Amino acid sequence: NGVTFFKKLTILSIYCQKRDNNKHMKRTGWVLRNVSDPETISGHMYRMAVMSFLLDDDDNVNRDRVMKISLVHDMAESVVGDLTPHCGVSDEDKHKKEVAAMEHFITLVGEKAGNEMYNLFLEYEEQKTPEAKLVKDLDKFDMILQAFEYETSQDRAGSLDEFFKSTEGVFTHPKVKKWVEELYVQRNRVLNDPAEHS
Repeated sequence: NGVTFFKKLTILSIYCQKRDNNKHMKRTGWVLRNVSDPETISGHMYRMAVMSFLLDDDDNVNRDRVMKISLVHDMAESVVGDLTPHCGVSDEDKHKKEVAAMEHFITLVGEKAGNEMYNLFLEYEEQKTPEAKLVKDLDKFDMILQAFEYETSQDRAGSLDEFFKSTEGVFTHPKVKKWVEELYVQRNRVLNDPAEHS
């Protein structure tokens, strides 16, 4: 009923606010590179979800599921933070912390919504379904797209090259591969003639 819904929503909102939630938490990678006004975790997940609208039947995935996974894949970071290799936390420990966070969300929002979010998160982590693998591609693509936007908007052409190098050869979905190729064309134009794009 309505009361239950608003109670759950209020509890979740208060909990996330106390944890410096995804709505305001800046992504660690950009903060460490001194990017001005870096994106938030929620901004990253939202743009990935919007990208899913560009998928069609030829892409052989459930578009709605891709959208849902995109919206929850980093949700645990509202609790554990945006942990990167630079944070000194192993992948195993990071996974354990995030699983525990997602399990806790079930107690906040109830079994139906909580279990759906938890299972979508695990699907992403396990990388066994076409949808999960595509979301992983979207995650990496959004990162390099954001890097390119920072390079061009903050007059720092080529300064975030490590993000591009870290994703070389990792993309698997044909459509995302095309997007990556187009992005590289645009970035090379800027790198070859920065004055024209300043």
